[in-house]
Amino acid sequence: MILHSLHLLIADDHPLFRLGLKDYLLRCPGVVEVDEAASGNELLQKIDGRAYDCIILEIALPGANGLAFIGQVIKRSPRARLIIYSMYPEDQFGSRALRAGAACYLTKDSDPELLKEAVLKVSRGERYIVPSLAQKLGEEALSGRKGLPHELLSDREFQVLTMIAAGKTVSGIASELKISVKTVSTHRSHILEKMNLRNNAELIRYALEHGLVL
Repeated sequence: MILHSLHLLIADDHPLFRLGLKDYLLRCPGVVEVDEAASGNELLQKIDGRAYDCIILEIALPGANGLAFIGQVIKRSPRARLIIYSMYPEDQFGSRALRAGAACYLTKDSDPELLKEAVLKVSRGERYIVPSLAQKLGEEALSGRKGLPHELLSDREFQVLTMIAAGKTVSGIASELKISVKTVSTHRSHILEKMNLRNNAELIRYALEHGLVL
């Protein structure tokens, strides 16, 4: 069953990419409007002003604090279903994005038809998970084990890791995540301990090497 009169919002900071994606989505069944946002702040302003059926979000959007932004968007626009459509590989952020509340995680090098299928499926209230990510989620659930050091971190610790790696200060992270400076410092200590790192310099080097800087 195809839903009619779907209203979408693309949140990405590249104008030409938004233009091409908008043109493609407007040719999808049921899609009647595709709005745009170029930053986290603009996205929040848009969703405060109206309701959307589906939001297509680049996780590295300027003015957004990575994975923590997913929960913020869902809280502000509970009706909208969220598709993360990112340049970052799914094995780095996919499972965490889904746990944060996203209905789908796709990479920008995916077949465009997958995005069309995802929009129609999530707009019906379902999740859309590509086979490779579903396999990873299944393996994590069955084994109870993580692979790389950063996969040992809780979702909150991982958020703090990416924000430190992006050069944000402890006070800045506390402000964005609405937690105390002491709590951020505690998370940082746990991160260093779990990953067997000594300081922020080693943490940033690791994040750069593994493509975790948003």
